[in-house]
Amino acid sequence: MMSLPFLLFACGLGAAWLRQRGAAMGFWVAGLVVLLVLFRIHMNDVLNIAL
Repeated sequence: MMSLPFLLFACGLGAAWLRQRGAAMGFWVAGLVVLLVLFRIHMNDVLNIAL
């Protein structure tokens, strides 16, 4: 789930490589939105680290 924003960023880089400016910006904005939403959801999760 947390890899989804990075996959969208990679798709944006691929679209930029193929000179598809609109698609690249769309993937980039979607990646930022998904990253912020996932951060908001997981911001208050407690890390249970057993040593």
